[in-house]
Amino acid sequence: MHAYFRVHRYHPHSHDAYSFGVTEIGVQAFRCRGANRASATGMVMAFNPDDPHDGHSGAELGFEYRIAHIGPELFTDVLGDALRGGGRMGLPLFREPVIHDERAAQALLRLFATMEARSGRLERDECLAEAVVAMARRAGVTEDPRGPRVSAAARVAERARDWLEERYATDVDAEELARAAGCSRYVMYRAFLARYGLAPSDYQRQRRLREARRLLRHGVSLAEAAGAVGFADQSHLTRWFVRYFGITPGAYRRAAGADM
Repeated sequence: MHAYFRVHRYHPHSHDAYSFGVTEIGVQAFRCRGANRASATGMVMAFNPDDPHDGHSGAELGFEYRIAHIGPELFTDVLGDALRGGGRMGLPLFREPVIHDERAAQALLRLFATMEARSGRLERDECLAEAVVAMARRAGVTEDPRGPRVSAAARVAERARDWLEERYATDVDAEELARAAGCSRYVMYRAFLARYGLAPSDYQRQRRLREARRLLRHGVSLAEAAGAVGFADQSHLTRWFVRYFGITPGAYRRAAGADM
């Protein structure tokens, strides 16, 4: 994605992939991991999968940036034995969402250039590998494949999330969700927010938007996608799609080649 924003504000959201961006002009301000952040010209943004954040201009004239979303499976493919060799190493994670690293920024910009120029697959794969390796060098921690110990509150949040995943297109209320999680509405809400960084309603809306995005890629019409995932109508989907992804559903559908 290549965009210039002056007044647009991203609603708090996350991505199901690594998201690596380079700020080219101005300042992008956002809140992530409990703190206010700012990425100025030449800086790199690094969001882990499911890393909640928002975003808006930190300067009067706005900001311009490029960003790519790279699935965790591509890290495994590119880094290969570097991830699996020890037998206990998981995917790299980033401690800080803003990185000062000219080498990483240049590697990402080369990747963006090959994507925008529709270069050959071999060249794109080479630039992807270069960018992944450059970013992996700056990863601050490594995910333990055994996973962290799960607290009682985290189990409550996971039960609520699993229930929402099965019924994301359904209009549910807080009482239903709390019963599914086995606790009060207050406990459920606090546990969910602590675990996922999003309120349950934001998580449900994001899940709907991700499914709508998938349907649009496969050529489903905007009206059909809105109804299938639980939005009231096409305009309702469009409004939230722009707030989360910074682009209209129609523009996304065209960019994905669904109208070709």
